[in-house]
Amino acid sequence: MAGQLVEVDGGIMEGGGQILRVSTALSSLLGLPLRVQKIRAGRSTPGLRSVCLLMQVSMPCVLFAASPSELHLKGGTNAEMAPQIDYTAMVFKPIVEKFGFKFNCDIKTRGYYPKGGGEVIVRMSPIKQLNAINLTDRGSVTKIYGRAFVAGVLPFKVAKDMAAAAVRCIRKEIRDLYVNIQPIQEPKDQAFGNGSGIIIVAETSTGCLFAGSSLGKRGVSADKVGIDAAEMLLANLRHGGAVDEYLQDQLIIFMALANGVSRIKTGPVTLHTQTAIHFAEQLAKAKFTVKKSEDEEDVSKDTYVIECQGIGMTNSNV
Repeated sequence: MAGQLVEVDGGIMEGGGQILRVSTALSSLLGLPLRVQKIRAGRSTPGLRSVCLLMQVSMPCVLFAASPSELHLKGGTNAEMAPQIDYTAMVFKPIVEKFGFKFNCDIKTRGYYPKGGGEVIVRMSPIKQLNAINLTDRGSVTKIYGRAFVAGVLPFKVAKDMAAAAVRCIRKEIRDLYVNIQPIQEPKDQAFGNGSGIIIVAETSTGCLFAGSSLGKRGVSADKVGIDAAEMLLANLRHGGAVDEYLQDQLIIFMALANGVSRIKTGPVTLHTQTAIHFAEQLAKAKFTVKKSEDEEDVSKDTYVIECQGIGMTNSNV
């Protein structure tokens, strides 16, 4: 690492793992020695043990590697305070592949809070350069589908109740679409520990994807878990953006590295996204602008366009 040491304040903005993930990935790609101070200063428990969060750090790095990679990621797959692996597979994967690469995500075992114990194998080949993306045309919702799961000792009825409550909640607002949420009992040999949860995805005519999800907790009824996920999905559909609130921050690092100008239309810009932009600008020297959307259909909504002039990172190995 030949660059100038970069000091990063891990206590600012989101003050947690997001800073570490973005900074670590960019520092390894750009050859910048990095020191992160006060990381997770604002948090009660250390929480980098999620498979999906490990994937966020490693994926940009292996894209610019010399040869294909196989990552064996171990930890929680469906855990609080992190995307569920189903979100990664159903929403993040198809959208991030618009940058011009493909990856394979093989869920070997699911692992739940507090034990973790899940394993996911990710395979991907390196690329020369990432393409810029334009996700600004939301289109209209054409499909709504999902999965409600139970694992371990939890009765299958819990999955059915979560699914039914979510469908009822969505029907109040979206009457003309069939909502297909499958209740699932995770096979014993493919799940470690006890857990339950639900993810619901809405797909649009232009290929945009939005999700709502929730995990079962002790003392919370199955109906409430289902309704929470449905309400999250409906909120993500109301703001007029073309990506949901959980995808926006995950796309920032790819936009920063891509060749050309990327644009995404979002709802309110989250603190996670502001944090990712701050560090992508500080470390990669990418240029971002965030503006209120000026399209007429967005006038009454809290809709923004995030634009980025990417640095056009090139893989010298390919």
